Amino acid sequence: MADNRRSSIGNCTEADLFAADVERDRAICGRSLACDAATTLASAGAHDPTATPYFVLEELLPAIGLGPQSHLLDVGCALGRVLAYCVDVGCPAHVTGLELDPQLAREAASWASAYPQLEVRCGSVLDEPLAPYTHFYLFNPFDTAVLVRFLDRLEHQARQAVTVAHMSDNGERYAYLGRSGWQVLKQGSIQDHRLPSGRTVRVYAHPQSYTIWRYDPRRHEQAARRG
Repeated sequence: MADNRRSSIGNCTEADLFAADVERDRAICGRSLACDAATTLASAGAHDPTATPYFVLEELLPAIGLGPQSHLLDVGCALGRVLAYCVDVGCPAHVTGLELDPQLAREAASWASAYPQLEVRCGSVLDEPLAPYTHFYLFNPFDTAVLVRFLDRLEHQARQAVTVAHMSDNGERYAYLGRSGWQVLKQGSIQDHRLPSGRTVRVYAHPQSYTIWRYDPRRHEQAARRG
């Protein structure tokens, strides 16, 4: 089903590509999940909510190894594009969307509640217990100061190795550097989308880097003992 929708966009423009994403949203959950309104929570470090394009999710999420025992936290889920993608591809993991904006969280929960493997919570990742989660997805949800506090909390609370996929980490990748217990699983950048025809569509004015990290608390503890 998803493959048919992807191939149907043919030789499209950027606008056609995003329109196809909305069409895919509606096929999954009956409404558009596009979100382009400015945040009202900039004072809390939040960035403007943005739905990840499906072609980006198709590149990143299969690479993080979600299985039946996995629990993914989408940090700053907006209207729930990541959750919709997981439903569409039959991802076996439990997926929780966490959204700081109460209105966006209500709208995401209104459709996600139909799926037992999905959950939407309203709140800050700085207040969320992190130990239950095995995987995290961040699409540039907040500024670097909040990111650093999130990483500190994750290192303190993680009881098992966890995977963090951070998209559009341009300028924020350095926040991870020098932290013990972290290793890069995959890095890259995305600017264009290649269509089935072979033609590419420019989606971002500048390349958007991403990093998939693995944090192992055992390695962190070993490094701390070595001093």
